[in-house]
Amino acid sequence: MPSNNNSNKGFGMANSDLGNHTTSVKDVKQLGIWAAIGSLGYVFWICGAMEMVERLAYYGVRQVSSLYATDAQSNGGLGLPGTEIGVIFLVWAMVQSFVPVLTGGISDRIGYKETIFASTVFKILGYLLMAWFPTFWGFMAGAVVLAFGTGIFKPGIQGTIVKATNRQNSSMAWGVFYQTVNIGGWIGPLVAAQLRQLEWQYVFYACAAIISLNFLLLLTYKEPDKEERLAYLAKVKSGEIKQENLAVDSLRELLNPIMIWYIVLFSGFWFMLMAFWDVGPLFFRDWVDTTVMVQHLFGPDGTDSRFWIFVLGMSADGTRIMPEGLVNINAMLIMFTCFLIAGWSALMKATNSMAIGTFLAATTLILFGSFNYVWIVVAGIVCFSIGEMLSSPKSSEYLGNIAPRQKKAMYLGFSQLPLGIGWMAEGYFGQTLYYKYGAIDTVARPALVEAGMSQADAAAIPIGEAFQRLVEFTGQSADVLTAQLYAANNVGKAWYIMAAVGIVSAAGMYVYGRWTYSLKEE
Repeated sequence: MPSNNNSNKGFGMANSDLGNHTTSVKDVKQLGIWAAIGSLGYVFWICGAMEMVERLAYYGVRQVSSLYATDAQSNGGLGLPGTEIGVIFLVWAMVQSFVPVLTGGISDRIGYKETIFASTVFKILGYLLMAWFPTFWGFMAGAVVLAFGTGIFKPGIQGTIVKATNRQNSSMAWGVFYQTVNIGGWIGPLVAAQLRQLEWQYVFYACAAIISLNFLLLLTYKEPDKEERLAYLAKVKSGEIKQENLAVDSLRELLNPIMIWYIVLFSGFWFMLMAFWDVGPLFFRDWVDTTVMVQHLFGPDGTDSRFWIFVLGMSADGTRIMPEGLVNINAMLIMFTCFLIAGWSALMKATNSMAIGTFLAATTLILFGSFNYVWIVVAGIVCFSIGEMLSSPKSSEYLGNIAPRQKKAMYLGFSQLPLGIGWMAEGYFGQTLYYKYGAIDTVARPALVEAGMSQADAAAIPIGEAFQRLVEFTGQSADVLTAQLYAANNVGKAWYIMAAVGIVSAAGMYVYGRWTYSLKEE
Protein backbone atom coordinates (compact mmCIF):
# COMPACT_ATOMS: atom_id res chain seq x y z
CA MET A 1 0.00 0.00 0.00
CA PRO A 2 1.10 3.59 -0.47
CA SER A 3 3.29 5.39 1.95
CA ASN A 4 1.83 8.20 4.02
CA ASN A 5 3.26 10.90 1.78
CA ASN A 6 1.48 9.55 -1.28
CA SER A 7 -1.76 8.29 0.20
CA ASN A 8 -4.14 10.03 -2.18
CA LYS A 9 -2.48 8.74 -5.31
CA GLY A 10 -1.65 5.31 -4.00
CA PHE A 11 -5.07 4.07 -2.99
CA GLY A 12 -6.24 2.40 -6.16
CA MET A 13 -5.19 5.25 -8.49
CA ALA A 14 -1.54 4.40 -8.71
CA ASN A 15 -0.42 0.79 -8.57
CA SER A 16 0.06 -0.97 -5.28
CA ASP A 17 2.14 -4.16 -5.20
CA LEU A 18 1.98 -7.01 -2.75
CA GLY A 19 4.00 -9.90 -4.04
CA ASN A 20 3.09 -10.24 -7.71
CA HIS A 21 -0.34 -8.70 -7.27
CA THR A 22 -1.16 -5.29 -8.70
CA THR A 23 -4.17 -3.31 -7.58
CA SER A 24 -5.95 -0.52 -9.44
CA VAL A 25 -9.45 0.85 -9.80
CA LYS A 26 -8.77 1.49 -13.48
CA ASP A 27 -11.53 -0.25 -15.45
CA VAL A 28 -10.65 -3.57 -17.10
CA LYS A 29 -12.59 -4.90 -20.10
CA GLN A 30 -15.05 -7.50 -18.87
CA LEU A 31 -15.93 -10.81 -20.51
CA GLY A 32 -19.36 -11.20 -22.10
CA ILE A 33 -22.26 -12.42 -19.97
CA TRP A 34 -22.09 -16.11 -20.84
CA ALA A 35 -18.30 -16.28 -21.07
CA ALA A 36 -18.05 -14.68 -17.62
CA ILE A 37 -20.59 -17.08 -16.11
CA GLY A 38 -18.79 -20.05 -17.69
CA SER A 39 -15.49 -18.90 -16.19
CA LEU A 40 -16.76 -19.09 -12.60
CA GLY A 41 -15.34 -22.07 -10.73
CA TYR A 42 -16.57 -24.61 -8.21
CA VAL A 43 -15.56 -22.61 -5.12
CA PHE A 44 -17.59 -19.61 -6.30
CA TRP A 45 -20.77 -21.69 -6.47
CA ILE A 46 -20.17 -23.26 -3.03
CA CYS A 47 -19.87 -19.76 -1.59
CA GLY A 48 -23.08 -18.79 -3.35
CA ALA A 49 -24.84 -21.78 -1.80
CA MET A 50 -23.58 -20.97 1.71
CA GLU A 51 -24.58 -17.33 1.39
CA MET A 52 -27.98 -18.39 0.04
CA VAL A 53 -28.60 -20.56 3.12
CA GLU A 54 -27.36 -17.82 5.45
CA ARG A 55 -29.57 -15.19 3.77
CA LEU A 56 -32.59 -17.51 3.81
CA ALA A 57 -32.36 -17.80 7.58
CA TYR A 58 -31.29 -14.18 8.16
CA TYR A 59 -34.02 -12.53 6.12
CA GLY A 60 -36.57 -14.95 7.46
CA VAL A 61 -36.09 -13.02 10.70
CA ARG A 62 -34.74 -9.65 9.54
CA GLN A 63 -37.55 -8.80 7.16
CA VAL A 64 -40.28 -9.42 9.76
CA SER A 65 -38.41 -8.09 12.80
CA SER A 66 -40.09 -4.66 12.74
CA LEU A 67 -43.49 -6.35 12.35
CA TYR A 68 -42.73 -8.68 15.26
CA ALA A 69 -41.48 -5.87 17.48
CA THR A 70 -44.52 -3.63 16.84
CA ASP A 71 -47.14 -6.37 16.83
CA ALA A 72 -49.43 -6.33 19.87
CA GLN A 73 -48.47 -8.61 22.74
CA SER A 74 -51.92 -10.15 22.46
CA ASN A 75 -50.83 -11.39 19.00
CA GLY A 76 -47.53 -12.79 20.27
CA GLY A 77 -45.45 -9.75 19.32
CA LEU A 78 -43.36 -7.53 21.58
CA GLY A 79 -45.66 -4.47 21.48
CA LEU A 80 -42.78 -1.98 21.43
CA PRO A 81 -42.92 1.70 20.41
CA GLY A 82 -40.76 2.89 17.51
CA THR A 83 -38.16 4.52 19.75
CA GLU A 84 -37.41 1.24 21.56
CA ILE A 85 -37.28 -0.69 18.29
CA GLY A 86 -34.89 1.96 17.02
CA VAL A 87 -32.53 1.27 19.93
CA ILE A 88 -32.50 -2.46 19.13
CA PHE A 89 -31.86 -1.85 15.44
CA LEU A 90 -29.14 0.69 16.21
CA VAL A 91 -27.25 -1.78 18.42
CA TRP A 92 -27.85 -4.60 15.95
CA ALA A 93 -26.40 -2.48 13.14
CA MET A 94 -23.44 -1.35 15.23
CA VAL A 95 -22.35 -4.88 16.09
CA GLN A 96 -23.00 -6.42 12.69
CA SER A 97 -21.23 -3.67 10.79
CA PHE A 98 -18.20 -2.93 12.93
CA VAL A 99 -17.25 -6.49 13.85
CA PRO A 100 -16.09 -7.24 10.25
CA VAL A 101 -13.66 -4.33 10.38
CA LEU A 102 -11.48 -6.52 12.62
CA THR A 103 -12.71 -10.00 11.72
CA GLY A 104 -11.94 -9.36 8.06
CA GLY A 105 -8.26 -9.13 8.86
CA ILE A 106 -8.55 -12.10 11.22
CA SER A 107 -10.13 -14.15 8.40
CA ASP A 108 -7.18 -13.32 6.15
CA ARG A 109 -4.79 -14.57 8.81
CA ILE A 110 -6.43 -17.64 10.38
CA GLY A 111 -8.49 -18.89 7.43
CA TYR A 112 -11.89 -18.33 5.87
CA LYS A 113 -13.28 -21.79 6.63
CA GLU A 114 -12.61 -21.46 10.35
CA THR A 115 -14.39 -18.10 10.66
CA ILE A 116 -17.38 -19.30 8.61
CA PHE A 117 -17.76 -22.27 10.98
CA ALA A 118 -17.62 -20.04 14.06
CA SER A 119 -20.15 -17.62 12.59
CA THR A 120 -22.67 -20.42 12.05
CA VAL A 121 -22.51 -21.40 15.71
CA PHE A 122 -23.16 -17.82 16.84
CA LYS A 123 -26.02 -17.34 14.40
CA ILE A 124 -27.83 -20.46 15.62
CA LEU A 125 -27.56 -19.19 19.20
CA GLY A 126 -28.91 -15.77 18.18
CA TYR A 127 -32.07 -17.23 16.64
CA LEU A 128 -32.66 -19.43 19.66
CA LEU A 129 -32.34 -16.50 22.08
CA MET A 130 -35.02 -14.64 20.11
CA ALA A 131 -37.31 -17.65 20.36
CA TRP A 132 -36.70 -18.35 24.04
CA PHE A 133 -36.97 -14.79 25.39
CA PRO A 134 -39.84 -12.77 23.76
CA THR A 135 -39.00 -9.52 25.54
CA PHE A 136 -37.15 -6.31 24.74
CA TRP A 137 -33.95 -7.57 26.32
CA GLY A 138 -34.35 -11.08 24.95
CA PHE A 139 -34.74 -9.78 21.42
CA MET A 140 -31.85 -7.37 21.98
CA ALA A 141 -29.59 -10.21 23.16
CA GLY A 142 -30.57 -12.41 20.23
CA ALA A 143 -29.99 -9.54 17.79
CA VAL A 144 -26.51 -8.84 19.19
CA VAL A 145 -25.41 -12.49 19.02
CA LEU A 146 -26.89 -12.88 15.53
CA ALA A 147 -25.17 -9.66 14.43
CA PHE A 148 -21.84 -10.88 15.79
CA GLY A 149 -22.17 -14.14 13.87
CA THR A 150 -23.11 -12.31 10.68
CA GLY A 151 -20.14 -9.97 11.11
CA ILE A 152 -17.79 -12.95 11.27
CA PHE A 153 -19.43 -14.65 8.29
CA LYS A 154 -19.27 -11.91 5.67
CA PRO A 155 -15.51 -11.30 5.23
CA GLY A 156 -14.66 -14.96 4.77
CA ILE A 157 -17.31 -15.55 2.13
CA GLN A 158 -16.65 -12.33 0.24
CA GLY A 159 -12.88 -12.72 0.49
CA THR A 160 -13.27 -16.15 -1.11
CA ILE A 161 -15.32 -14.67 -3.94
CA VAL A 162 -12.61 -12.10 -4.67
CA LYS A 163 -9.89 -14.74 -4.75
CA ALA A 164 -11.99 -17.10 -6.87
CA THR A 165 -12.57 -14.46 -9.60
CA ASN A 166 -10.50 -12.04 -11.67
CA ARG A 167 -10.75 -8.56 -13.17
CA GLN A 168 -12.29 -9.91 -16.40
CA ASN A 169 -15.26 -11.62 -14.75
CA SER A 170 -15.65 -9.69 -11.48
CA SER A 171 -18.68 -7.59 -12.47
CA MET A 172 -20.61 -10.65 -13.58
CA ALA A 173 -19.36 -12.69 -10.61
CA TRP A 174 -20.65 -10.19 -8.07
CA GLY A 175 -23.89 -9.81 -9.98
CA VAL A 176 -24.48 -13.57 -10.14
CA PHE A 177 -23.45 -13.94 -6.50
CA TYR A 178 -25.92 -11.22 -5.53
CA GLN A 179 -28.56 -12.96 -7.62
CA THR A 180 -28.04 -16.44 -6.18
CA VAL A 181 -28.02 -15.28 -2.57
CA ASN A 182 -31.29 -13.47 -3.18
CA ILE A 183 -32.85 -16.86 -3.72
CA GLY A 184 -32.37 -17.24 0.02
CA GLY A 185 -33.45 -13.66 0.61
CA TRP A 186 -36.64 -14.39 -1.32
CA ILE A 187 -37.57 -17.75 0.25
CA GLY A 188 -36.80 -16.79 3.87
CA PRO A 189 -39.51 -14.13 4.25
CA LEU A 190 -42.04 -16.37 2.48
CA VAL A 191 -41.40 -19.09 5.05
CA ALA A 192 -41.66 -16.51 7.83
CA ALA A 193 -44.93 -15.13 6.43
CA GLN A 194 -46.59 -18.51 6.81
CA LEU A 195 -45.00 -19.53 10.11
CA ARG A 196 -45.77 -16.26 11.92
CA GLN A 197 -49.47 -16.74 11.18
CA LEU A 198 -49.20 -19.84 13.38
CA GLU A 199 -46.84 -18.52 16.07
CA TRP A 200 -43.99 -16.02 16.04
CA GLN A 201 -41.53 -18.39 17.76
CA TYR A 202 -41.76 -20.86 14.88
CA VAL A 203 -39.96 -18.32 12.69
CA PHE A 204 -36.90 -18.26 14.93
CA TYR A 205 -36.70 -22.04 15.37
CA ALA A 206 -36.98 -22.59 11.62
CA CYS A 207 -34.17 -20.13 10.91
CA ALA A 208 -31.90 -21.81 13.46
CA ALA A 209 -32.46 -25.12 11.67
CA ILE A 210 -31.89 -23.61 8.22
CA ILE A 211 -28.54 -21.99 9.03
CA SER A 212 -27.31 -25.36 10.36
CA LEU A 213 -27.19 -26.58 6.75
CA ASN A 214 -24.01 -24.56 6.27
CA PHE A 215 -22.13 -27.11 8.37
CA LEU A 216 -22.75 -29.61 5.54
CA LEU A 217 -21.70 -27.18 2.82
CA LEU A 218 -18.49 -26.39 4.72
CA LEU A 219 -17.46 -30.01 4.22
CA THR A 220 -17.20 -29.31 0.49
CA TYR A 221 -15.56 -25.87 0.79
CA LYS A 222 -11.91 -25.33 -0.12
CA GLU A 223 -10.23 -21.99 0.53
CA PRO A 224 -8.59 -20.53 -2.62
CA ASP A 225 -4.89 -19.75 -2.34
CA LYS A 226 -4.68 -21.39 1.09
CA GLU A 227 -1.15 -22.51 0.35
CA GLU A 228 -0.20 -18.93 -0.54
CA ARG A 229 -1.71 -17.68 2.73
CA LEU A 230 0.10 -20.33 4.78
CA ALA A 231 3.39 -19.61 3.00
CA TYR A 232 2.93 -15.91 3.67
CA LEU A 233 2.24 -16.59 7.36
CA ALA A 234 5.29 -18.87 7.53
CA LYS A 235 7.44 -16.00 6.26
CA VAL A 236 5.90 -13.75 8.87
CA LYS A 237 6.64 -16.29 11.59
CA SER A 238 10.22 -16.72 10.44
CA GLY A 239 10.75 -12.97 10.37
CA GLU A 240 11.28 -12.81 6.62
CA ILE A 241 8.21 -10.60 6.34
CA LYS A 242 7.20 -8.19 9.06
CA GLN A 243 3.45 -8.16 9.69
CA GLU A 244 1.98 -5.10 11.32
CA ASN A 245 -0.41 -5.14 14.23
CA LEU A 246 -3.83 -5.92 12.75
CA ALA A 247 -5.58 -2.94 14.35
CA VAL A 248 -2.86 -0.52 13.19
CA ASP A 249 -2.87 -2.02 9.69
CA SER A 250 -6.68 -1.78 9.43
CA LEU A 251 -6.72 1.79 10.73
CA ARG A 252 -4.10 2.90 8.21
CA GLU A 253 -6.18 1.54 5.34
CA LEU A 254 -9.35 3.13 6.72
CA LEU A 255 -7.87 6.61 7.14
CA ASN A 256 -7.07 7.06 3.46
CA PRO A 257 -9.25 9.96 2.17
CA ILE A 258 -10.61 7.90 -0.70
CA MET A 259 -11.81 5.20 1.68
CA ILE A 260 -13.24 7.78 4.11
CA TRP A 261 -15.31 9.49 1.41
CA TYR A 262 -16.46 6.13 0.02
CA ILE A 263 -17.75 5.16 3.47
CA VAL A 264 -19.48 8.49 4.08
CA LEU A 265 -21.19 8.70 0.69
CA PHE A 266 -22.24 5.09 0.31
CA SER A 267 -23.78 5.17 3.79
CA GLY A 268 -26.65 7.10 2.21
CA PHE A 269 -27.48 4.15 -0.05
CA TRP A 270 -27.58 1.75 2.89
CA PHE A 271 -29.68 4.21 4.88
CA MET A 272 -32.37 3.95 2.20
CA LEU A 273 -31.99 0.21 1.72
CA MET A 274 -32.53 -0.44 5.41
CA ALA A 275 -35.47 1.98 5.43
CA PHE A 276 -37.04 -0.10 2.67
CA TRP A 277 -36.58 -3.30 4.68
CA ASP A 278 -37.41 -1.90 8.13
CA VAL A 279 -39.97 0.85 7.56
CA GLY A 280 -41.42 -0.54 4.32
CA PRO A 281 -43.22 -3.50 5.97
CA LEU A 282 -44.78 -1.17 8.56
CA PHE A 283 -45.99 1.25 5.88
CA PHE A 284 -47.39 -1.60 3.77
CA ARG A 285 -49.15 -3.13 6.78
CA ASP A 286 -50.67 0.18 7.88
CA TRP A 287 -51.64 1.92 4.64
CA VAL A 288 -51.43 -0.27 1.50
CA ASP A 289 -54.55 -2.24 0.58
CA THR A 290 -53.17 -5.37 -1.09
CA THR A 291 -56.62 -6.93 -1.59
CA VAL A 292 -56.85 -4.77 -4.73
CA MET A 293 -53.78 -6.50 -6.17
CA VAL A 294 -55.11 -9.94 -5.25
CA GLN A 295 -58.47 -9.21 -6.87
CA HIS A 296 -56.77 -8.03 -10.06
CA LEU A 297 -54.66 -11.19 -10.16
CA PHE A 298 -57.15 -13.83 -9.02
CA GLY A 299 -60.62 -12.33 -8.99
CA PRO A 300 -62.87 -10.98 -6.22
CA ASP A 301 -62.58 -14.07 -4.01
CA GLY A 302 -58.78 -14.27 -4.07
CA THR A 303 -57.15 -17.70 -4.38
CA ASP A 304 -57.02 -20.96 -2.47
CA SER A 305 -53.90 -22.16 -4.30
CA ARG A 306 -51.30 -23.07 -1.71
CA PHE A 307 -48.60 -22.44 -4.34
CA TRP A 308 -49.55 -18.80 -4.91
CA ILE A 309 -50.28 -18.21 -1.23
CA PHE A 310 -46.69 -19.24 -0.45
CA VAL A 311 -44.91 -17.70 -3.45
CA LEU A 312 -46.61 -14.31 -3.10
CA GLY A 313 -46.44 -14.23 0.70
CA MET A 314 -50.22 -14.11 1.11
CA SER A 315 -52.49 -14.48 4.11
CA ALA A 316 -53.68 -18.01 4.82
CA ASP A 317 -57.11 -17.28 3.33
CA GLY A 318 -55.59 -16.04 0.04
CA THR A 319 -57.30 -12.63 0.08
CA ARG A 320 -54.36 -10.29 0.71
CA ILE A 321 -50.58 -10.08 0.34
CA MET A 322 -48.68 -9.80 3.60
CA PRO A 323 -46.27 -6.84 4.04
CA GLU A 324 -43.24 -9.11 3.70
CA GLY A 325 -44.75 -10.43 0.47
CA LEU A 326 -44.59 -6.94 -1.04
CA VAL A 327 -41.04 -6.37 0.20
CA ASN A 328 -40.15 -9.76 -1.24
CA ILE A 329 -40.83 -8.58 -4.78
CA ASN A 330 -37.41 -6.95 -4.41
CA ALA A 331 -35.62 -10.25 -3.79
CA MET A 332 -37.61 -12.00 -6.53
CA LEU A 333 -36.57 -9.42 -9.13
CA ILE A 334 -32.93 -9.63 -8.07
CA MET A 335 -33.08 -13.42 -8.15
CA PHE A 336 -34.24 -13.49 -11.77
CA THR A 337 -32.65 -10.39 -13.34
CA CYS A 338 -29.48 -9.43 -11.49
CA PHE A 339 -27.18 -11.02 -14.09
CA LEU A 340 -28.78 -8.81 -16.75
CA ILE A 341 -28.31 -5.66 -14.67
CA ALA A 342 -24.76 -6.82 -13.91
CA GLY A 343 -24.09 -7.04 -17.64
CA TRP A 344 -25.36 -3.47 -18.02
CA SER A 345 -23.38 -2.17 -15.03
CA ALA A 346 -20.21 -3.79 -16.39
CA LEU A 347 -20.31 -1.12 -19.12
CA MET A 348 -20.19 1.68 -16.51
CA LYS A 349 -17.62 3.00 -14.13
CA ALA A 350 -18.30 1.51 -10.72
CA THR A 351 -18.98 4.85 -9.05
CA ASN A 352 -21.39 5.93 -11.81
CA SER A 353 -23.32 2.70 -11.40
CA MET A 354 -23.52 3.26 -7.65
CA ALA A 355 -24.64 6.89 -8.10
CA ILE A 356 -27.45 5.95 -10.50
CA GLY A 357 -28.57 3.12 -8.24
CA THR A 358 -28.67 5.39 -5.20
CA PHE A 359 -30.74 7.96 -7.08
CA LEU A 360 -33.27 5.30 -8.16
CA ALA A 361 -33.60 4.14 -4.55
CA ALA A 362 -34.30 7.72 -3.43
CA THR A 363 -36.94 8.04 -6.14
CA THR A 364 -38.71 5.01 -4.70
CA LEU A 365 -38.91 6.52 -1.22
CA ILE A 366 -40.49 9.65 -2.72
CA LEU A 367 -43.09 7.44 -4.42
CA PHE A 368 -43.87 5.72 -1.11
CA GLY A 369 -44.32 9.11 0.51
CA SER A 370 -46.71 10.29 -2.21
CA PHE A 371 -48.91 7.26 -2.90
CA ASN A 372 -50.36 4.23 -1.12
CA TYR A 373 -52.06 2.62 -4.13
CA VAL A 374 -50.69 -0.90 -4.29
CA TRP A 375 -49.69 -0.95 -7.97
CA ILE A 376 -47.75 2.31 -7.65
CA VAL A 377 -46.04 0.81 -4.61
CA VAL A 378 -45.12 -2.25 -6.71
CA ALA A 379 -43.72 0.02 -9.43
CA GLY A 380 -41.64 1.74 -6.75
CA ILE A 381 -40.30 -1.61 -5.55
CA VAL A 382 -39.23 -2.45 -9.12
CA CYS A 383 -37.44 0.92 -9.36
CA PHE A 384 -35.77 0.33 -6.00
CA SER A 385 -34.64 -3.17 -7.02
CA ILE A 386 -32.94 -1.89 -10.18
CA GLY A 387 -31.18 0.73 -8.07
CA GLU A 388 -30.04 -1.90 -5.60
CA MET A 389 -28.68 -4.14 -8.37
CA LEU A 390 -26.72 -1.23 -9.81
CA SER A 391 -25.27 -0.23 -6.44
CA SER A 392 -24.68 -3.04 -3.99
CA PRO A 393 -22.83 -5.66 -6.10
CA LYS A 394 -20.79 -2.91 -7.75
CA SER A 395 -19.62 -1.61 -4.37
CA SER A 396 -18.29 -5.05 -3.42
CA GLU A 397 -16.56 -5.36 -6.78
CA TYR A 398 -15.04 -1.89 -6.36
CA LEU A 399 -13.49 -2.68 -2.98
CA GLY A 400 -12.45 -6.19 -3.95
CA ASN A 401 -10.59 -4.95 -7.01
CA ILE A 402 -8.60 -2.27 -5.21
CA ALA A 403 -7.65 -4.55 -2.29
CA PRO A 404 -4.13 -6.08 -2.12
CA ARG A 405 -3.96 -9.87 -2.42
CA GLN A 406 -3.40 -10.53 1.28
CA LYS A 407 -6.07 -8.03 2.40
CA LYS A 408 -9.14 -9.07 0.41
CA ALA A 409 -11.27 -10.04 3.41
CA MET A 410 -10.08 -6.94 5.28
CA TYR A 411 -11.33 -4.68 2.52
CA LEU A 412 -14.58 -6.59 2.15
CA GLY A 413 -14.93 -6.22 5.90
CA PHE A 414 -14.64 -2.46 5.38
CA SER A 415 -17.65 -2.69 3.04
CA GLN A 416 -19.75 -3.24 6.15
CA LEU A 417 -18.87 0.23 7.49
CA PRO A 418 -21.13 2.26 5.19
CA LEU A 419 -23.82 -0.37 5.74
CA GLY A 420 -23.35 0.04 9.48
CA ILE A 421 -23.44 3.83 9.46
CA GLY A 422 -26.48 3.90 7.20
CA TRP A 423 -28.25 1.16 9.14
CA MET A 424 -27.52 2.70 12.53
CA ALA A 425 -28.88 6.05 11.40
CA GLU A 426 -31.94 4.46 9.81
CA GLY A 427 -32.44 1.95 12.61
CA TYR A 428 -33.07 4.76 15.06
CA PHE A 429 -34.28 7.67 12.94
CA GLY A 430 -36.28 5.61 10.45
CA GLN A 431 -38.29 3.91 13.17
CA THR A 432 -38.65 7.12 15.17
CA LEU A 433 -39.74 9.21 12.17
CA TYR A 434 -42.26 6.65 11.04
CA TYR A 435 -43.65 6.12 14.53
CA LYS A 436 -44.03 9.90 14.92
CA TYR A 437 -45.46 10.80 11.51
CA GLY A 438 -46.66 7.69 9.72
CA ALA A 439 -47.69 4.82 12.00
CA ILE A 440 -51.41 4.12 11.95
CA ASP A 441 -51.23 3.32 15.66
CA THR A 442 -49.95 6.86 16.30
CA VAL A 443 -52.51 8.76 14.21
CA ALA A 444 -55.38 6.59 15.47
CA ARG A 445 -54.97 7.87 19.05
CA PRO A 446 -55.92 11.52 18.40
CA ALA A 447 -58.72 10.21 16.16
CA LEU A 448 -60.06 8.29 19.14
CA VAL A 449 -60.02 11.46 21.22
CA GLU A 450 -61.85 13.33 18.46
CA ALA A 451 -64.42 10.54 18.41
CA GLY A 452 -65.12 11.01 22.12
CA MET A 453 -62.63 8.85 24.02
CA SER A 454 -60.76 10.53 26.86
CA GLN A 455 -57.10 11.45 26.33
CA ALA A 456 -56.04 9.21 29.21
CA ASP A 457 -57.92 6.19 27.88
CA ALA A 458 -56.50 6.69 24.37
CA ALA A 459 -52.95 6.95 25.71
CA ALA A 460 -53.39 3.82 27.83
CA ILE A 461 -54.15 1.56 24.85
CA PRO A 462 -51.27 -0.93 24.32
CA ILE A 463 -48.97 -0.37 21.34
CA GLY A 464 -50.36 -1.95 18.21
CA GLU A 465 -54.01 -1.95 19.29
CA ALA A 466 -55.11 1.68 18.84
CA PHE A 467 -56.43 1.34 15.29
CA GLN A 468 -58.49 -1.75 16.09
CA ARG A 469 -59.88 0.09 19.11
CA LEU A 470 -60.83 2.98 16.80
CA VAL A 471 -62.71 0.55 14.55
CA GLU A 472 -64.61 -0.81 17.54
CA PHE A 473 -65.22 2.60 19.10
CA THR A 474 -66.60 4.27 15.94
CA GLY A 475 -68.30 1.28 14.35
CA GLN A 476 -66.83 2.20 10.96
CA SER A 477 -65.03 -0.28 8.72
CA ALA A 478 -61.25 -0.57 8.77
CA ASP A 479 -61.02 0.38 5.09
CA VAL A 480 -63.01 3.58 5.54
CA LEU A 481 -61.05 4.64 8.62
CA THR A 482 -57.72 3.89 6.92
CA ALA A 483 -58.65 6.12 3.98
CA GLN A 484 -59.79 8.92 6.32
CA LEU A 485 -56.61 8.79 8.43
CA TYR A 486 -54.36 8.68 5.36
CA ALA A 487 -56.07 11.76 3.89
CA ALA A 488 -55.96 13.67 7.18
CA ASN A 489 -52.28 13.07 8.04
CA ASN A 490 -48.98 13.71 6.28
CA VAL A 491 -47.98 10.06 6.34
CA GLY A 492 -45.31 10.58 3.67
CA LYS A 493 -43.21 13.06 5.65
CA ALA A 494 -40.90 10.38 7.04
CA TRP A 495 -40.27 9.02 3.54
CA TYR A 496 -39.43 12.47 2.13
CA ILE A 497 -36.85 13.08 4.85
CA MET A 498 -35.20 9.73 4.19
CA ALA A 499 -35.25 10.25 0.41
CA ALA A 500 -33.37 13.55 0.83
CA VAL A 501 -30.45 11.60 2.32
CA GLY A 502 -30.31 9.44 -0.80
CA ILE A 503 -30.40 12.33 -3.24
CA VAL A 504 -27.47 14.02 -1.51
CA SER A 505 -25.55 10.72 -1.48
CA ALA A 506 -26.19 10.07 -5.18
CA ALA A 507 -24.87 13.50 -6.14
CA GLY A 508 -21.87 13.05 -3.86
CA MET A 509 -21.08 9.61 -5.32
CA TYR A 510 -21.06 11.04 -8.86
CA VAL A 511 -18.60 13.79 -7.84
CA TYR A 512 -16.53 11.22 -5.91
CA GLY A 513 -16.25 9.10 -9.05
CA ARG A 514 -14.99 12.00 -11.16
CA TRP A 515 -12.45 12.82 -8.45
CA THR A 516 -11.07 9.28 -8.04
CA TYR A 517 -10.81 8.61 -11.74
CA SER A 518 -9.03 11.92 -12.29
CA LEU A 519 -6.32 10.86 -9.83
CA LYS A 520 -5.04 8.12 -12.11
CA GLU A 521 -4.05 10.81 -14.59
CA GLU A 522 -1.74 12.45 -12.05
